[in-house]
This record gives sequence, C-alpha cells and structure tokens, in this order.
Amino acid sequence: MAPVVYWHRQLPPIQAEPLDEHTIEADSFRVPGTIAHRDELWDACEHGLTSEAVQRLQQEVDRLGGSCAHVLDERIEVKHDVASDEAWLHGRFTYMLYR
Repeated sequence: MAPVVYWHRQLPPIQAEPLDEHTIEADSFRVPGTIAHRDELWDACEHGLTSEAVQRLQQEVDRLGGSCAHVLDERIEVKHDVASDEAWLHGRFTYMLYR
C-alpha cells in the first residue's frame, strides 16, 4: 500500500494529478515548561507533532477526495502557557493535494 503523506523531498507517484494547495495546523501534546531534560522533551514534542500532522493530513486527503498529500513547507514554533507553565509545538503545514 502506497503512503498517503509524502514529506518534502519524497515524491508522490508519477501518475498522481495535482489538485490544489492547502494548509493544516497541528499541535503536539503539552509538556512541563522546564529546562530540565529539554532535548528529550523537544524530541517527544516533535514526534507528537509529526504524528498529529500525519493524522490530520490523512483526514484531509479523505475529506477532499484525494489520494495523497505532498508536504511542501512547514513552520514550527514553540508555544508556552505561562499560567500552567506548559510548552508545546505548533506546526503549520502547506501541502499539495493529489488524486
């Protein structure tokens, strides 16, 4: 079974017909806003964000009647809630929908 999501340099199948460019947003889970174990927390958030983005992209491909999506651009930023002292990653992904 062919993948539904193709990232940056991965190319969708040659027979796929481009339909339109779209954008989705996704968030990772929240982690304590501490500097202890910062690298491990970043890696966990990045993995969570990627998983959430793939799930959202698959839903959008189904909803829009496509066969796959090719991620063209991503913007990732760190969010921080001072009141709860939690941090998370927020991503904005631009993709081309194919049929």
